[in-house]
Amino acid sequence: MKRAGIGGLLIVVPLALALLGPLFVPEQTARSAPFMPLGLLGTDFVGRDTWHQVLAGGQTVVLVALLATAFSYLVGVPYGVVAATARLRLVDELLMRPLDVLLAVPSLLVLILVAAITGQGLVVLIGIVTLVNFPDVARLSRATALEIAARPALEAMRMQGESWWQTSIVYTGRSMLRTLAADLGVRLTAALYLVASASFLGVGVPPDAADWAVMVDRNRGGLFLQPWAVVVPALLIISLSIGLNLVFDRALRKVRT
Repeated sequence: MKRAGIGGLLIVVPLALALLGPLFVPEQTARSAPFMPLGLLGTDFVGRDTWHQVLAGGQTVVLVALLATAFSYLVGVPYGVVAATARLRLVDELLMRPLDVLLAVPSLLVLILVAAITGQGLVVLIGIVTLVNFPDVARLSRATALEIAARPALEAMRMQGESWWQTSIVYTGRSMLRTLAADLGVRLTAALYLVASASFLGVGVPPDAADWAVMVDRNRGGLFLQPWAVVVPALLIISLSIGLNLVFDRALRKVRT
C-alpha cells in the first residue's frame, strides 16, 4: 500500500501540472535577462518566467504519450490476435514479418526519418510514437494469444461451435488482460521518454515551445547559473515515469493475490 501511495503521489503532481497548469499562466508575461534569479524559479534562456513555462509545458509530453500508447494498443492488440488465430500460416507470416523490419530500426531513427518526411506537429508526433510502439505491442499480443489458443478450454469452445468472435476476441482478449496490464506501465514509460526525446530533438514542437523536454534542452547552457530551469522539468518527467511503474506494479501484485 505504501508503494502505491508513493507512486500515486509521483503521478499526481506532474499530471496535475500538465493538465491544470496552463490555466494559471497569464496571457501576457514580461521578459527579463536570461537565467536571472527572478520569480519562483528564475528565468529561462530567453528571459521568460521558468515557473510559467513549467505550468504550460507538460501537456505535450504527457498527453502525446498517453494518446500514442492508447493508439498502440487499439491497433496492436487486434493485429496480434488476428495473426495468432489465423487458420492459415501464410496470414500470420504476412502480418508479422513487416514488423520485424520496423523493430530492426532504432526508434529515434524512425522518429527522425518520419518527421523529416511528414513535417512537424503534434499529430505527426503521436503517429510516430504509435508507429514505434505498435510492433512491440503486436508481437506481445500475438505471443500471448498463441499460448491462450493452445488451451483445452478454447479447443472445447471451438468443438461446441462457438463463433470466432467468442473464442478469439472475447475469451482470448479477457485472458490477455493481465499480461497487457503488466506491459502497459513499461510501454507508457517508453512512450513518455520517446516523446521527451522527440521534443528534446525539436521534432513535433517548436524549439522555443513551452515544453518540459524542450526546457531541459534549451536551458542546459545555463545549468550552473539557473539550474531550476533544467532540474524541475527533468524531475517532473522522471517522477511521472517512476510513479507509473510503481502504481502498475502494485496493481499487478493485488491482482495476483
